[in-house]
Amino acid sequence: MNPAASQRSLLAALLFSLALAGAAVAQQPATPEAPPAPPAPQADPTPPAQPNGSPAAEKPRASKVLVPAGTKLPLVLHNSITTRNAKPGDSIYLETLFPIVQDNRIVIPAGSYVQGEILEAKRPGHVKGRGELRVRLNSMILPNGYMVNFNAIPTNAGTGGNESVEEEGKIKGDSDKAGDVGTVVKTTGIGAGIGSIAGRSAKGAGIGAGAGAAVGLATVLFTRGPELELPRGTTLDVVLDRNLYLDADKVQFTDPGRASTLAGPPNREPSRNRIPF
Repeated sequence: MNPAASQRSLLAALLFSLALAGAAVAQQPATPEAPPAPPAPQADPTPPAQPNGSPAAEKPRASKVLVPAGTKLPLVLHNSITTRNAKPGDSIYLETLFPIVQDNRIVIPAGSYVQGEILEAKRPGHVKGRGELRVRLNSMILPNGYMVNFNAIPTNAGTGGNESVEEEGKIKGDSDKAGDVGTVVKTTGIGAGIGSIAGRSAKGAGIGAGAGAAVGLATVLFTRGPELELPRGTTLDVVLDRNLYLDADKVQFTDPGRASTLAGPPNREPSRNRIPF
Protein backbone atom coordinates (compact mmCIF):
# COMPACT_ATOMS: atom_id res chain seq x y z
CA MET A 1 0.00 0.00 0.00
CA ASN A 2 1.32 3.33 -0.93
CA PRO A 3 1.74 6.10 1.67
CA ALA A 4 -1.14 8.23 0.35
CA ALA A 5 -3.64 5.43 0.69
CA SER A 6 -2.45 4.69 4.20
CA GLN A 7 -3.02 8.32 5.29
CA ARG A 8 -6.51 8.37 3.86
CA SER A 9 -7.40 5.21 5.78
CA LEU A 10 -6.18 6.74 9.11
CA LEU A 11 -8.17 9.95 8.52
CA ALA A 12 -11.29 8.00 7.76
CA ALA A 13 -10.89 5.94 10.92
CA LEU A 14 -10.41 9.12 13.04
CA LEU A 15 -13.55 10.76 11.63
CA PHE A 16 -15.56 7.58 12.28
CA SER A 17 -14.38 7.48 15.90
CA LEU A 18 -15.37 11.12 16.45
CA ALA A 19 -18.81 10.45 14.98
CA LEU A 20 -19.36 7.50 17.34
CA ALA A 21 -18.29 9.60 20.34
CA GLY A 22 -20.76 12.40 19.42
CA ALA A 23 -23.61 9.93 19.05
CA ALA A 24 -22.89 8.48 22.48
CA VAL A 25 -22.94 11.94 24.08
CA ALA A 26 -26.25 12.80 22.37
CA GLN A 27 -27.85 9.60 23.70
CA GLN A 28 -26.97 10.37 27.39
CA PRO A 29 -30.00 11.61 29.56
CA ALA A 30 -30.16 15.31 30.36
CA THR A 31 -28.89 16.39 33.77
CA PRO A 32 -31.93 16.95 36.06
CA GLU A 33 -32.50 20.53 37.28
CA ALA A 34 -31.95 21.34 40.93
CA PRO A 35 -35.18 21.13 42.98
CA PRO A 36 -36.65 24.52 44.02
CA ALA A 37 -35.67 25.82 47.42
CA PRO A 38 -38.29 25.19 50.10
CA PRO A 39 -40.30 28.30 51.10
CA ALA A 40 -39.09 30.29 54.07
CA PRO A 41 -40.91 29.31 57.25
CA GLN A 42 -43.78 31.64 58.13
CA ALA A 43 -43.84 33.34 61.51
CA ASP A 44 -46.18 31.59 63.88
CA PRO A 45 -49.10 33.99 64.51
CA THR A 46 -49.88 32.29 67.81
CA PRO A 47 -48.38 34.33 70.68
CA PRO A 48 -45.92 32.54 72.93
CA ALA A 49 -47.44 30.55 75.71
CA GLN A 50 -47.43 31.82 79.27
CA PRO A 51 -45.96 29.66 82.03
CA ASN A 52 -49.47 28.40 82.77
CA GLY A 53 -49.91 27.23 79.18
CA SER A 54 -52.34 29.96 78.01
CA PRO A 55 -51.30 32.23 75.12
CA ALA A 56 -50.18 35.75 76.00
CA ALA A 57 -52.92 38.15 74.91
CA GLU A 58 -52.20 41.83 74.29
CA LYS A 59 -53.83 43.98 76.96
CA PRO A 60 -56.75 45.87 75.39
CA ARG A 61 -57.11 49.60 75.85
CA ALA A 62 -59.60 50.64 78.51
CA SER A 63 -62.95 51.47 76.92
CA LYS A 64 -65.03 54.46 77.91
CA VAL A 65 -68.54 54.77 79.27
CA LEU A 66 -70.40 57.81 78.01
CA VAL A 67 -72.64 59.81 80.32
CA PRO A 68 -74.26 62.22 77.85
CA ALA A 69 -74.67 65.94 78.22
CA GLY A 70 -78.04 66.80 79.71
CA THR A 71 -77.87 64.08 82.38
CA LYS A 72 -79.33 65.35 85.67
CA LEU A 73 -77.64 64.71 89.01
CA PRO A 74 -79.56 65.25 92.27
CA LEU A 75 -77.18 66.58 94.94
CA VAL A 76 -77.24 67.66 98.57
CA LEU A 77 -75.13 70.53 99.94
CA HIS A 78 -72.68 69.85 102.78
CA ASN A 79 -71.58 73.43 103.57
CA SER A 80 -73.94 76.37 104.00
CA ILE A 81 -73.58 79.43 101.76
CA THR A 82 -74.90 82.98 102.11
CA THR A 83 -74.39 86.12 100.07
CA ARG A 84 -73.51 87.92 103.28
CA ASN A 85 -69.95 86.58 103.13
CA ALA A 86 -69.65 84.45 99.97
CA LYS A 87 -67.06 85.51 97.39
CA PRO A 88 -65.85 84.22 94.02
CA GLY A 89 -63.49 81.28 94.33
CA ASP A 90 -65.10 79.85 97.47
CA SER A 91 -65.54 76.07 97.28
CA ILE A 92 -68.84 74.27 97.67
CA TYR A 93 -69.14 70.60 98.62
CA LEU A 94 -72.00 68.31 97.67
CA GLU A 95 -72.93 64.65 97.40
CA THR A 96 -75.00 62.67 94.92
CA LEU A 97 -78.36 61.47 96.25
CA PHE A 98 -79.33 58.90 93.63
CA PRO A 99 -77.30 56.45 91.50
CA ILE A 100 -76.87 57.20 87.80
CA VAL A 101 -77.31 54.21 85.49
CA GLN A 102 -76.01 54.04 81.92
CA ASP A 103 -76.34 51.02 79.60
CA ASN A 104 -77.75 48.91 82.46
CA ARG A 105 -74.74 49.53 84.69
CA ILE A 106 -74.24 51.79 87.69
CA VAL A 107 -71.70 54.42 86.69
CA ILE A 108 -72.19 57.05 89.45
CA PRO A 109 -73.32 55.57 92.77
CA ALA A 110 -75.19 57.56 95.38
CA GLY A 111 -72.78 59.06 97.89
CA SER A 112 -70.25 60.26 95.29
CA TYR A 113 -68.64 63.55 96.30
CA VAL A 114 -68.92 66.62 94.09
CA GLN A 115 -66.92 69.84 94.38
CA GLY A 116 -67.63 73.18 92.79
CA GLU A 117 -66.91 76.85 93.22
CA ILE A 118 -68.68 80.16 93.47
CA LEU A 119 -68.16 82.21 90.32
CA GLU A 120 -70.13 85.28 91.37
CA ALA A 121 -71.77 86.53 94.57
CA LYS A 122 -74.01 89.59 94.80
CA ARG A 123 -75.68 90.92 97.90
CA PRO A 124 -79.26 92.26 97.73
CA GLY A 125 -79.79 95.97 97.16
CA HIS A 126 -81.39 98.50 99.50
CA VAL A 127 -84.48 99.29 97.44
CA LYS A 128 -84.66 96.57 94.81
CA GLY A 129 -82.65 93.62 93.64
CA ARG A 130 -82.12 90.23 95.17
CA GLY A 131 -79.12 88.31 96.37
CA GLU A 132 -77.49 86.26 93.63
CA LEU A 133 -75.00 83.40 93.43
CA ARG A 134 -73.56 81.83 90.31
CA VAL A 135 -71.91 78.47 90.85
CA ARG A 136 -70.32 75.75 88.74
CA LEU A 137 -69.52 72.15 89.64
CA ASN A 138 -66.29 70.82 88.16
CA SER A 139 -65.07 67.59 89.82
CA MET A 140 -66.42 64.38 91.30
CA ILE A 141 -64.91 61.61 93.44
CA LEU A 142 -66.60 58.22 93.17
CA PRO A 143 -66.73 55.86 96.20
CA ASN A 144 -63.74 53.85 94.88
CA GLY A 145 -61.57 56.98 94.76
CA TYR A 146 -61.83 57.47 90.99
CA MET A 147 -61.86 61.23 90.32
CA VAL A 148 -63.20 62.82 87.17
CA ASN A 149 -63.53 66.37 85.92
CA PHE A 150 -66.80 67.55 84.48
CA ASN A 151 -68.93 70.65 84.09
CA ALA A 152 -72.42 71.02 85.51
CA ILE A 153 -74.71 73.89 86.49
CA PRO A 154 -77.71 74.02 88.85
CA THR A 155 -81.20 73.87 87.40
CA ASN A 156 -83.21 73.77 90.61
CA ALA A 157 -82.63 74.46 94.30
CA GLY A 158 -84.57 73.36 97.37
CA THR A 159 -83.43 75.81 100.03
CA GLY A 160 -86.49 76.04 102.25
CA GLY A 161 -87.18 79.54 100.92
CA ASN A 162 -88.37 80.92 97.61
CA GLU A 163 -85.01 81.02 95.85
CA SER A 164 -85.02 80.40 92.11
CA VAL A 165 -82.45 79.25 89.54
CA GLU A 166 -81.96 81.09 86.28
CA GLU A 167 -79.69 80.72 83.28
CA GLU A 168 -76.01 79.76 83.57
CA GLY A 169 -76.44 78.37 87.07
CA LYS A 170 -77.44 81.69 88.67
CA ILE A 171 -79.39 81.26 91.91
CA LYS A 172 -81.55 84.22 92.97
CA GLY A 173 -82.81 84.87 96.46
CA ASP A 174 -86.33 85.83 97.44
CA SER A 175 -87.51 89.40 97.87
CA ASP A 176 -89.32 90.70 100.97
CA LYS A 177 -92.05 92.78 99.38
CA ALA A 178 -94.67 91.54 101.80
CA GLY A 179 -92.39 92.30 104.72
CA ASP A 180 -91.65 95.78 103.36
CA VAL A 181 -95.35 96.56 103.07
CA GLY A 182 -95.91 95.18 106.54
CA THR A 183 -93.14 97.39 107.94
CA VAL A 184 -94.70 100.53 106.45
CA VAL A 185 -98.23 99.56 107.54
CA LYS A 186 -97.09 98.70 111.04
CA THR A 187 -95.15 101.92 111.59
CA THR A 188 -98.00 103.91 110.05
CA GLY A 189 -100.46 102.44 112.55
CA ILE A 190 -98.14 103.04 115.47
CA GLY A 191 -97.59 106.63 114.38
CA ALA A 192 -101.30 107.24 114.03
CA GLY A 193 -101.95 105.91 117.48
CA ILE A 194 -99.25 108.06 119.03
CA GLY A 195 -100.46 111.12 117.15
CA SER A 196 -104.07 110.69 118.21
CA ILE A 197 -103.07 110.31 121.83
CA ALA A 198 -100.77 113.31 121.75
CA GLY A 199 -103.09 115.59 119.78
CA ARG A 200 -106.41 114.16 120.93
CA SER A 201 -107.79 114.73 117.43
CA ALA A 202 -108.09 113.21 113.99
CA LYS A 203 -105.56 115.78 112.77
CA GLY A 204 -103.04 114.49 115.27
CA ALA A 205 -103.71 110.94 114.17
CA GLY A 206 -103.08 111.94 110.55
CA ILE A 207 -99.82 113.63 111.41
CA GLY A 208 -98.75 110.62 113.43
CA ALA A 209 -99.67 108.24 110.61
CA GLY A 210 -97.59 110.24 108.16
CA ALA A 211 -94.63 110.22 110.48
CA GLY A 212 -94.99 106.48 111.05
CA ALA A 213 -95.15 105.83 107.31
CA ALA A 214 -91.99 107.87 106.81
CA VAL A 215 -90.19 105.84 109.45
CA GLY A 216 -91.30 102.58 107.85
CA LEU A 217 -90.26 103.73 104.39
CA ALA A 218 -86.87 104.82 105.71
CA THR A 219 -86.42 101.39 107.28
CA VAL A 220 -87.04 99.76 103.90
CA LEU A 221 -84.79 102.19 102.01
CA PHE A 222 -81.82 102.03 104.33
CA THR A 223 -81.65 98.31 104.99
CA ARG A 224 -80.72 95.56 102.58
CA GLY A 225 -83.17 92.99 101.30
CA PRO A 226 -83.02 89.35 102.37
CA GLU A 227 -79.70 87.62 101.85
CA LEU A 228 -79.63 84.59 99.59
CA GLU A 229 -79.02 81.56 101.80
CA LEU A 230 -78.26 77.96 100.90
CA PRO A 231 -78.33 76.10 104.23
CA ARG A 232 -76.59 72.79 104.79
CA GLY A 233 -78.93 70.10 103.49
CA THR A 234 -80.09 72.20 100.54
CA THR A 235 -80.82 70.03 97.51
CA LEU A 236 -79.58 71.02 94.08
CA ASP A 237 -80.48 69.49 90.75
CA VAL A 238 -77.62 69.96 88.30
CA VAL A 239 -77.27 69.04 84.64
CA LEU A 240 -74.14 68.10 82.70
CA ASP A 241 -73.47 70.67 79.99
CA ARG A 242 -71.10 68.37 78.06
CA ASN A 243 -70.47 64.65 77.64
CA LEU A 244 -68.74 62.87 80.52
CA TYR A 245 -66.44 59.95 79.65
CA LEU A 246 -65.62 57.41 82.37
CA ASP A 247 -63.09 54.57 82.25
CA ALA A 248 -65.14 51.39 82.01
CA ASP A 249 -62.76 49.42 84.20
CA LYS A 250 -63.17 51.97 87.01
CA VAL A 251 -66.94 52.14 87.13
CA GLN A 252 -67.77 48.47 87.69
CA PHE A 253 -70.15 49.08 90.57
CA THR A 254 -72.73 46.58 91.77
CA ASP A 255 -73.84 48.56 94.85
CA PRO A 256 -76.06 51.60 94.14
CA GLY A 257 -74.41 53.40 97.07
CA ARG A 258 -75.90 55.45 99.85
CA ALA A 259 -75.92 59.19 100.49
CA SER A 260 -75.25 60.76 103.87
CA THR A 261 -78.29 61.51 105.99
CA LEU A 262 -78.67 65.28 106.10
CA ALA A 263 -81.72 67.08 107.41
CA GLY A 264 -83.22 69.35 104.80
CA PRO A 265 -83.56 73.07 105.53
CA PRO A 266 -86.84 74.09 107.21
CA ASN A 267 -89.32 76.31 105.43
CA ARG A 268 -88.49 79.94 106.10
CA GLU A 269 -89.79 83.37 105.19
CA PRO A 270 -87.47 86.03 103.77
CA SER A 271 -86.46 88.70 106.28
CA ARG A 272 -84.83 92.04 105.64
CA ASN A 273 -81.47 92.65 107.26
CA ARG A 274 -81.65 94.47 110.60
CA ILE A 275 -78.62 96.62 109.80
CA PRO A 276 -78.17 98.87 106.75
CA PHE A 277 -74.84 97.37 105.56
